[in-house]
Amino acid sequence: MSLISLRKNNACAIIPFFNEEEFITKVIKKTQKYVDLVIAIDDGSTDNSLSLVKKIENVEVIIFDRNYGKGTALRAGFSLALELDFDKIITLDADLQHDPDLIPSFLTALKNFDVVIGNRLSNTKSMPVQRILSNFLTSFLLSIKLRKKIKDSQCGFRAYRKEVLRKISIHSPGFEAESEIIVKAVKEGFNIGFIDIPTIYGYEKSKMKSFQTIKGFIKVLRL
Repeated sequence: MSLISLRKNNACAIIPFFNEEEFITKVIKKTQKYVDLVIAIDDGSTDNSLSLVKKIENVEVIIFDRNYGKGTALRAGFSLALELDFDKIITLDADLQHDPDLIPSFLTALKNFDVVIGNRLSNTKSMPVQRILSNFLTSFLLSIKLRKKIKDSQCGFRAYRKEVLRKISIHSPGFEAESEIIVKAVKEGFNIGFIDIPTIYGYEKSKMKSFQTIKGFIKVLRL
């Protein structure tokens, strides 16, 4: 019997992390309830995160020698997920912004879409004002560019069919990579759906560098 036949839903989760020792164990263990494998990418952590992850069973760990950025971490995770031939790939953050208990909702929605993205903008009460403005602006600009309503361009809680990730490749090293994926997926004719998720802020320390992210997003708009 092949390893693939032993999988419960042929889904994996990709979790990039950078200095998340406070949350990483909880996020991974909750995620494991809903997928066959967690792929964790250590993006150059300098705290105790990596040693904690290594203690968790059934986790494939990719280790970077320094902090390369979320886009680079996602690219490495996608490559391994495709190599292992998973049909469905979930991405989520390691800082408790994304509730792993919502993974089944993403997998269900994936039956009707090629890409499913969490939408936090239906309820922004707990979202910092600067993040609301940034997200509304980037989502608005992408909607104009693609002639398709993009409800939340910055949310990293997503689900992909493997066909999408086999067809497109990302080159942006930072957070703007998630916008790059949207642009390329729409241009390739893939169907993107959104599901409302809670806006959870307060635990995490934002690692998004505003100037670099804006500069990267402008490049994406030119694609």
